Amino acid sequence: MDSPATGTPTLGDVVAVLDELYPPATAEGWDAVGLVAGDPAAPVRKVLFAVDPVADVVDEAISWGAELVVTHHPLFLRGVHSVAATTFKGAVVHRLLAAGCALHVAHTNADAAPRGVADALADLVGIVDRRPLVAREGDDDRGIGRVGRLSGPTTLGEFARHVAEVLPATAQGVRVAGDLDAPVTTAAVVGGSGDSLFDAVREAGVDVYVTADLRHHPASELRERAAFERVHDGTPYLVDVAHFASEWPWLAYAAEDLTERLRARVPDGTVTTRVSTRGTDPWTARFASPGR
Repeated sequence: MDSPATGTPTLGDVVAVLDELYPPATAEGWDAVGLVAGDPAAPVRKVLFAVDPVADVVDEAISWGAELVVTHHPLFLRGVHSVAATTFKGAVVHRLLAAGCALHVAHTNADAAPRGVADALADLVGIVDRRPLVAREGDDDRGIGRVGRLSGPTTLGEFARHVAEVLPATAQGVRVAGDLDAPVTTAAVVGGSGDSLFDAVREAGVDVYVTADLRHHPASELRERAAFERVHDGTPYLVDVAHFASEWPWLAYAAEDLTERLRARVPDGTVTTRVSTRGTDPWTARFASPGR
């Protein structure tokens, strides 16, 4: 076993810890995770955590003097043939490297991890005694989403209001499908786009499902089927939140866990972490329909 490193942690040290927390092998096959840009031998003293690798986040990282930005969403999800600064994504890479700042991505591997995106969202909305909604084969702790009981009985309306209060404010806010006075005691959550998991949610038999990016047809069909079959009193109800808001809570967990694990790996090293509070949700305004 190697002895712990001493002195200022390197990018390689930090990446090794991030890969322990969010193993790349647990990412979905279509995903692109890991180190995007940076020299593993470079020292790292400041790490910024953010949801999106966008220009506003780059501004914050450079202004703060970060040597590493860890984002949830990939900068390059598909293959590229150039990172020239003549493109907006290439410009992100150039600006970061010119400032001595690396970029690392933890996406679906962070979704599935203990204390990952799903656990952070479940904690925030009050789900206890939980398990993965779709567990990885042979691993009861990792998997997509979380499902369990709410910390106390409530109604759909009260629960949705609570979700709106604890998540970051967005132009979309929180949309609800179901009777606001209906009692709810169990819930499932998936950070990010979650309407592909409706079958798993139905199988879990929960009262309400919290996720993002719900489309008209899948949501309508889920609710119509529930009403037609009258199974579980017409559940699951739906609580649709902004994609950015559903994933942002994980950043604090990631910052805490990196600091703790890195201290064990590099006892004499000091790394300062920051969670970006810049809203990178693309929607900037919403106008309510005036009615008839």
